[in-house]
Amino acid sequence: MTAKTTKFVQGNEACVEGALYAGLDFFAGYPITPSTEIMELLARRLPANGGKFIQMEDEIASMCAVIGASLTGRKVLTATSGPGFSLKQEALGFAVMAEIPCVIVNVQRGGPSTGNPTHVAQGDVNQARWGTHGDHAIVALTASNHQDVFAMTVEAFNIAETYRTPVILLLDEVVGHMRERLTVPEAGAIPLVERLRTSVRKGVDYHPYLPRDDGRLPMSDFGGVHRYNVTGLFHDMWGFPSDNPGVVHGLIRHLMDKIENNAHRLAHYKTYHLQDAETVLISYGSAARSALHVTENLRARGERIGLMELQTLWPFPAEQVARECGHAKQVVVVEMNTGHMCQMVRAALGPPARVFLANRMDGVLITPTDIKAHLRLIAGRGV
Repeated sequence: MTAKTTKFVQGNEACVEGALYAGLDFFAGYPITPSTEIMELLARRLPANGGKFIQMEDEIASMCAVIGASLTGRKVLTATSGPGFSLKQEALGFAVMAEIPCVIVNVQRGGPSTGNPTHVAQGDVNQARWGTHGDHAIVALTASNHQDVFAMTVEAFNIAETYRTPVILLLDEVVGHMRERLTVPEAGAIPLVERLRTSVRKGVDYHPYLPRDDGRLPMSDFGGVHRYNVTGLFHDMWGFPSDNPGVVHGLIRHLMDKIENNAHRLAHYKTYHLQDAETVLISYGSAARSALHVTENLRARGERIGLMELQTLWPFPAEQVARECGHAKQVVVVEMNTGHMCQMVRAALGPPARVFLANRMDGVLITPTDIKAHLRLIAGRGV
């Protein structure tokens, strides 16, 4: 598809459109509510676009399959929900350690365990950051509407290829299943990052883990002209295992720094009416839709309230939150969990900032009425 088109789609379909726009070559997955539509749509659309689709026997195999396909030079995607995301964690850690570009969609539902398979939640935020073991950095993006789902999906592929890293797209059931307008831009309207391949010729020593001066690591397609080692162990620039303390320390620092030192470049967010806001709502995903409704409604009544909608959850945009919200008398984090992002906002703003949580965690979308009730409660405390 090269021309600009407008569609009426589910959020999961907007994700598919974004992945295809970004140049998706390979999908492996296993059906699970509420992400299954991504798999169903790609089963038809991806082969028609010249890509490869495969349904694997489980989520572990799915994650391993996309890792293997990425090593051969493909742009890859897998999609799941909470229980499947749990199963992917060990292989996700392998992708972090071996620096393998891939995109993992998690359309969140209630948990733990089977939880509420068909209901909304945002309880996987901290799992996205800390789910795999060991010291590591991760990128997790989200969106509250279908146009942004499309944009953040494209951005997820661009980040994965730029930093040779797995990127998590953390959606939720309401965003995944509601329908609204999506405009798919014409081909070329959004810049795409393609795989940076090594210029080292065949027969010349190739260092698969030696960064260039700009920090990027050129790759050679596995099975191509270069033979090299890939391992989940700590490794040297040739990819061979090493327990040398200097090598181990250097690799951990590299894996962390390439993400954390670029947090300002990775930070995506939207702001509404923050210039004079005494009360600032911070939200993300479908909860941000209710937060925006409250903001517009109360502004019309003369209240000085604003909204910061996060689209990058990890690395947490602490600098941006402090800059945009530091002037507020009170900050209210709106989310559907026990306060995953609220903890980070409190750490970013610090005392004497007044940060409160407005949440639901019962499988029901937090509504504008819910948020207003929390605001009245806060006001009743004399804050």
